[in-house]
Amino acid sequence: MPVTYTREKSFTKEQTQRLFRSVGWVSGEYPEQLHKALMGSSTVISAWDGDRLVGLVRALDDGAMLAYVHYVLVDPEYQGHGIAGHMIEMLKAQYRDYFYIEVMPEESRNASFYEKHGFHVMADGVAMQIVNPDW
Repeated sequence: MPVTYTREKSFTKEQTQRLFRSVGWVSGEYPEQLHKALMGSSTVISAWDGDRLVGLVRALDDGAMLAYVHYVLVDPEYQGHGIAGHMIEMLKAQYRDYFYIEVMPEESRNASFYEKHGFHVMADGVAMQIVNPDW
């Protein structure tokens, strides 16, 4: 069955939890918060094999100038087939009139994927975050 893509947020908590767990992301251990976060996101593009959620890209934007790509993930059974790249290209097309589309890869080994899709390392940027110690 061919993979299909949608911008509709029609996934369930269980489907997102399974996908996030498949790649070992801790977000999958918090299905209520994860689903709420995705439903409140500016853009979510998902990839489907029938009724199986196999990939997801999420972006947060300010409505005019900046879109921030936060999640890009594909079920390991479906990796290597261009799914993530297709979703990134869909996202780039959606935000083509924005001044910036930014991404902060969680792992440096993923930088080449983003470079292949036109992203560049920021000249003097550095990633920073606060992690809530209660989680």
